[in-house]
Amino acid sequence: MLLQGKTVIVSGVGAGLGHQVAAACVRDGANAVLGARTEANLAKSAAEADPSGRRTAWRATDIGDERQCEALAALAAERFGGVDAVVHVAALDAYFGGLEDADFATWAKVLDVNLLGTLRMTRACLPSMKERGGGSVILIGTQSSVAAPSQVRQAAYAASKGALVSAMYSLARELGPHRIRVNTVQPGWMWGPPVQAYVRFTAETSGVPENEVLAGLTERMALPELATDTDVAEAAVFLASDRARSITGQSLLVNAGELMR
Repeated sequence: MLLQGKTVIVSGVGAGLGHQVAAACVRDGANAVLGARTEANLAKSAAEADPSGRRTAWRATDIGDERQCEALAALAAERFGGVDAVVHVAALDAYFGGLEDADFATWAKVLDVNLLGTLRMTRACLPSMKERGGGSVILIGTQSSVAAPSQVRQAAYAASKGALVSAMYSLARELGPHRIRVNTVQPGWMWGPPVQAYVRFTAETSGVPENEVLAGLTERMALPELATDTDVAEAAVFLASDRARSITGQSLLVNAGELMR
């Protein structure tokens, strides 16, 4: 088991990627401490990941609030003795558009959650990671921060995640002496609840079958199917583990080969 005996905080746990990360961490031996704004999602995910309740804990957390971030880190310490890794899934990704139609007040909210919220949660975990002699910070980014998709416009989201990758390089240098690694997983089109909803919506509005919409996405990939949120979760688990002990300051595309760098 890759994460035997470790404690991993997962932010942004809902029905999709956050749940898959939490479940994969528990499967591979970790204690998982779950955070998100909606208690019902947290309780459901924790119960599904670990029906015994022995290796999961959760607390309603808004990463826009520094005190709430500190409380989630404190829960990990109180329940399981500390923090070994944090996987940042929490994000504001529901705002669409480009520059010409931009509402910069909304852009500021996107940046506050996706960039500053992630940094708040990371900072809250640092004392425990330092005390335990190191750790791993895994940022969930997006392929659209390096190659904008043609199907949708999410300029604010892409910009916020691009800023987070830039921050990653500085964090990797700053935290490296404490044996804390910082890496980014960058999904492309990822088969899970958001993309499933996109396929349904596009099929309904275009009057075409869902499998035709999906085929239009898949034909862009080197592999003959989209990556899934489970695939992205597996990459996060690897980066949280000691098998990635010499990997820091890196971005890993999990995108079925749509974009190769």
